[in-house]
Amino acid sequence: MKETGILLAVSSLPGEHGIGDFGSAAYKWIDLLQRNGISLWQLLPLNPTGFGNSPYQPYSSFAGDEIYLSLSQLNQQGLLSEPAPPITGMAGRVDYDAVRRYKEPFLRTAFQAFVPDDNYQRFISQEWVQHYAMFRAFKQANQGQCWIHWPAWQRDWPQTHAGDCSAFEQDMRYHLFVQYCFAQQWGSLLRYAHSKGVRIMGDLPFYVGLDSADVWANRSCFLLDDDGRPQFVAGVPPDYFSPTGQRWGNPIYHWEHLQQTGFSFWVQRMRCQQQLFDLIRIDHFRAFDTYWRIPSSCPTAQEGMWLEAPGYALLDTLYREIPDLQLVAEDLGHLRPQVLTLRDHYRLKGMKVLAFTLLCSDKHIHDTSPHSHHQIVYTGTHDNAMLTQWYRSHSTAQRRRLRQWLKHRGFRNGSAVHRLLAYALAEPASLVVLPLQDVMELPASCRMNTPGTVGSPNWEWRLSSLTKAAHSLWRLRPLIQARSSEEP
Repeated sequence: MKETGILLAVSSLPGEHGIGDFGSAAYKWIDLLQRNGISLWQLLPLNPTGFGNSPYQPYSSFAGDEIYLSLSQLNQQGLLSEPAPPITGMAGRVDYDAVRRYKEPFLRTAFQAFVPDDNYQRFISQEWVQHYAMFRAFKQANQGQCWIHWPAWQRDWPQTHAGDCSAFEQDMRYHLFVQYCFAQQWGSLLRYAHSKGVRIMGDLPFYVGLDSADVWANRSCFLLDDDGRPQFVAGVPPDYFSPTGQRWGNPIYHWEHLQQTGFSFWVQRMRCQQQLFDLIRIDHFRAFDTYWRIPSSCPTAQEGMWLEAPGYALLDTLYREIPDLQLVAEDLGHLRPQVLTLRDHYRLKGMKVLAFTLLCSDKHIHDTSPHSHHQIVYTGTHDNAMLTQWYRSHSTAQRRRLRQWLKHRGFRNGSAVHRLLAYALAEPASLVVLPLQDVMELPASCRMNTPGTVGSPNWEWRLSSLTKAAHSLWRLRPLIQARSSEEP
């Protein structure tokens, strides 16, 4: 059976409290997917967002962001004495700072009412959650500064466990509590999705952020100086998205040390992700093969060099330690052939994005990527312009040529964007994933992220309700049902 999926961030769901969360709208969304024959929901990372509210620069690749906790569920559990009133005036966008300010007092009230049990004690016995909770407590005490600017004993605490932490115990226990709530609420939603025949695809950035519990607690796994500052940072050279490249700023892995320790950091990281999701998309998969290393003193990504990573050794270890691991390779951009050889060695599905492969000129339309069942077809990703914007970016002659090209292939009904969606759903790929913004034919203002830029309006788009989404999915339902009846 060929599958159809929808890409939609949890933050983009509607809800009463300023951001999509694990409450009733998420359950209704899963019902909506199931009713329309959609068997996969692809998410963006759920980790605690850091710099620029980016889910790809989180404070931890193990922890979940408490911003997604449903206050309504906490009220139903008796941890809040009365329902939290709705936030008004925030429809259509997420104001992350405002939502955090609103939710935190309710979460702290729930924390005071919570009575730990054996399940809670087992959960907090995990090393990562202890480190993360202490990291957040120290960070709050230091006015949110990056850990490299903390007092030396706090900076070095994961290695020494020295110093008087009594003043931080309450905040640490609070963060243990919200992580436990995250695990409980997400686990319930995941089980509900499975009961409806819907799988969840998570998203794991290849790199971790410098300002994270990951680096703070595992300094030897990264190329840092004695003060914890990165010697080199990650990114990509000049490309389609940016003439100066993308300087992400993530610290580079100390691959020799990682290999000597059996890649234990990566094994723990991936094992945690496997417990949360059915499939895991590896963002920037090409770095398993080669990665762009930028001297930390360089302000852009123009200066740097490609270096080889121990991809085979790492992936061999991951599959040996986690036999049921299901990975998807984000293999976009200009790649050397060895990247695809690495992907195919492990029989990983890659990605085909129509916004990249469908080339339009005044005289010719050409799909530059081969049609294959062993890939996932997208109209776009969270980094792309909406399909509507992509279509309108072409000249009148090019748009006319594209419509004729689609008509010649049997896609005659509906708008040009609807016909492009139909073209994607007719692909022989075993899985087609459509961003909800494309399904709804939304304009450029609904774009999720523009690579190379930081801050608003990135990551802020959200639905005001599920009504229009339901209608748009219903219009695609015959195509999805026809697709699901075919063998890949």
